[in-house]
Amino acid sequence: MTITFCGHSKTNDQNRVSKWLDMILPALIEGGADTFYLGGYGDFDRLAAAAVRRQKVTYPHIESVLVLPYLNREFDTTAYDSTTYPPLEKVPPRFAIVKRNQWMVSESDVVISGVIHNWGGAAQTLDFARSKGKIIFQYPRQSEKK
Repeated sequence: MTITFCGHSKTNDQNRVSKWLDMILPALIEGGADTFYLGGYGDFDRLAAAAVRRQKVTYPHIESVLVLPYLNREFDTTAYDSTTYPPLEKVPPRFAIVKRNQWMVSESDVVISGVIHNWGGAAQTLDFARSKGKIIFQYPRQSEKK
């Protein structure tokens, strides 16, 4: 089972998000998740990558994959097991991240979302995941807290 993540570049409550990711990832892994697609940009992506790395201690068979939006740029890949590049050769660079995110969602079974407001690229990615009928685990928004 393949998991992808979508979230904003700025995450205010990083400690709570990290704890939430640490809570849901083991159940997904025990349910068959073994491949994790990560975008590598922004706070939420960094938190997700770190959470997957922490899970590798207990579940060494899982794989973290950095999904590259561009081939002609340098990326720090040391935090990932591997990289991949979707079929984006004909996509104009200004649309590469959007198309990469759509590819990640399309190729995944589950989306873990740190989207807390309904504007920006992360919100668009979440809307795309909903339109594709993906299973979504949503970080609690302020209005959903009890």
